[in-house]
Amino acid sequence: MPTFYRKSKLLRRSRVFWGSFSLWRPRLVFWCGALATGVISVGFAKLADLAQHGFGRLTTATEWSFLLPLLLTPAGFALSAYLAIRFFPNAQGSGIPQAIAARHLKDDEDRGRLLSLRIAFGKILLTVLGLFSGASIGREGPTVQVGASIMLAVARFGGMAQARGLILAGSAAGIAAAFNTPLAGIVFAIEEMGRTYEARTNGIVLAAVILSGLAALGLSGSYHYFGSTSVAPLSMRDWGLVLACGIGGGALGAAFSGMALHFGQRIRRWAQPAPMKRMVLLALCCGLAIAAIGVISGGKTFGTGYEQAKGAVQGQALPLLFFLEKFAAGFLSMLSGIPGGIFAPSLSVGAGLGSTLGSLLGTSIALSAVLGMAGYFAGVVQAPMTAFVIILEMTGDHEAVIPIMAVAMLGYLTSRILSREPLYHGLSRVFIAAAIRARRAAEKGQEEIPPSA
Repeated sequence: MPTFYRKSKLLRRSRVFWGSFSLWRPRLVFWCGALATGVISVGFAKLADLAQHGFGRLTTATEWSFLLPLLLTPAGFALSAYLAIRFFPNAQGSGIPQAIAARHLKDDEDRGRLLSLRIAFGKILLTVLGLFSGASIGREGPTVQVGASIMLAVARFGGMAQARGLILAGSAAGIAAAFNTPLAGIVFAIEEMGRTYEARTNGIVLAAVILSGLAALGLSGSYHYFGSTSVAPLSMRDWGLVLACGIGGGALGAAFSGMALHFGQRIRRWAQPAPMKRMVLLALCCGLAIAAIGVISGGKTFGTGYEQAKGAVQGQALPLLFFLEKFAAGFLSMLSGIPGGIFAPSLSVGAGLGSTLGSLLGTSIALSAVLGMAGYFAGVVQAPMTAFVIILEMTGDHEAVIPIMAVAMLGYLTSRILSREPLYHGLSRVFIAAAIRARRAAEKGQEEIPPSA
């Protein structure tokens, strides 16, 4: 009798242990996925910086190296477009529209066409290739797609049913780790990624941001993306700058997003007969135009524009027409269809716009750059809370909290008046339709046209 009792007790303990493990397994997998997002985001950032610096060294090595982009940039664009279409479909463009689209799709197979570990690998590889070629792109949007892909894989491996919530969490974790802006990651998830946000995902998003942020902090330390600054409006002229940056930035941002949606649609129709050939040709032509702009600007428009934006935030005035040159380079990079984000280039354009307005009005360059970034970024993405929080966390400028908020709201309102459809959500509908069509095209053995942005 005692032997039987001991065996039954051990059996109960075993069942409790394995029952507990089955409950804890999804949590452990989730934690590992969030940590992996942070680690991969930091590695991605290092690779992107190396690629950009490598391009800079190549183009300044000799007296005539400044002409090298006329060959390297078009070739790199064409190669990136070919690899994206041939091996990594739906890796084109920013990556944020794909993550938004995946949240709206109900079929796991359709989601897998937009978010997968294969696409995440291709996104990193081709974004780095684009930066090595001089493209005016950023890594922050791609990091969102990478984070969402990792967390969707976590949902499958861990047997978790909250796929939509995990995509949201991965997106937020990607933004938080990419910029070292945890609050912006959460706000971005609520405002931009989840316009129909579910309260029950609060814990998932917060946990993912904390874990990915801890991983990023452990590898890179604590820092402000553009360094620390402390500037605030002191005169009526400075407050006039608030109006100028808000309205001007919003109008320019609306022009970018409206043109991107309009020309993207026209390009998809134009590429219909021969998508591979025509999209590669388009990328080559865009690369050549970007190379010409870069050579004319003295190389300032190549890459993310981080150095130029940081310099402006620290008080160094940019050339008066820099923001227009960077705007053109960023727009052509997006239009080409190669993988790459618009976050960093948009901040660079905004800093350039603010610097120009500050120079014309005779105000602080540092203040005008910060306000210009907030106004233009809010105008492009039409997400004022995200714009305000991300600029605040990236510059540490707590002296100008109210002005930054005001500029972000003015930029948003101006953009909404001029361009009714938010950029990322307009593009997400393209990817939703493409994912559904891809399933039918696969059955018929047809070649699917990739979205161009």
